Amino acid sequence: MCQLLGMNCNTPTDINFSFTGFSQRAGNTDHHSDGWGIAFFEEGGLRHLVDHNPAVDSPMAELIRRYPIKSRNVIAHIRKATQGRVLLQNCHPFVRELWGKNWVFAHNGDLKDFRPRLHAHFRPVGDTDSEHVFCWIMQELWKSHAGTPSIAELTHTLRDLAARIAPHGTFNFLLCNGDALWAHATTFLCYTERAHPFSHAHLSDEDLSLDFSTCTTPQDRVAVVVTTPLTTNEEWTHFQPGELMVFDQGRRLFL
Repeated sequence: MCQLLGMNCNTPTDINFSFTGFSQRAGNTDHHSDGWGIAFFEEGGLRHLVDHNPAVDSPMAELIRRYPIKSRNVIAHIRKATQGRVLLQNCHPFVRELWGKNWVFAHNGDLKDFRPRLHAHFRPVGDTDSEHVFCWIMQELWKSHAGTPSIAELTHTLRDLAARIAPHGTFNFLLCNGDALWAHATTFLCYTERAHPFSHAHLSDEDLSLDFSTCTTPQDRVAVVVTTPLTTNEEWTHFQPGELMVFDQGRRLFL
């Protein structure tokens, strides 16, 4: 299946270090080589890149590894196709607009017999189960709330929707609207929070270390969510099956 990477921060932060290790799983340390993508929220806008080539070979991925794009919320995905062809339109993350905001979604898993009717203006472009379920989630959020809901209200609705989808197969996902980052796992997801005092971290997929104290301030907070731990010397908390978490300002909210 695929792998997921998400970052939520209280101040714009680059994801170069984490993405460097993560992208090695697209052909070097693992075999998720059917395309990749990444989305950065920046000052009300969205920078969105997808490529159907493996991330280890992609010049665009090399740009992300080297160029420090700073963002408070990032979602990245490397694909191992289970449903849908290896095409650009099937690369995650997917983007839709709702309540005047960009929403970004990426999925790791394989959903069987879940193609509910779509009757709002959310429609898939490609032929993956992932994009179809994203459109359905957007549709159901729109139906459930007359106006822009709070993070707590959205979390409650998403928890209910995830419980309805999960019986149909593996449903690990990341979802973000530029404010908060939601993450749900039926199998594999974990997270770590980085805060003052910052220390060294060493990647598990690349021989590379970084001393975060040299590039942060005491006020910075960063939460990173990923399929399997990115580093060998940080504490990673694993999701329980069926658990939905939400992150805001670089920390987990207990809602």
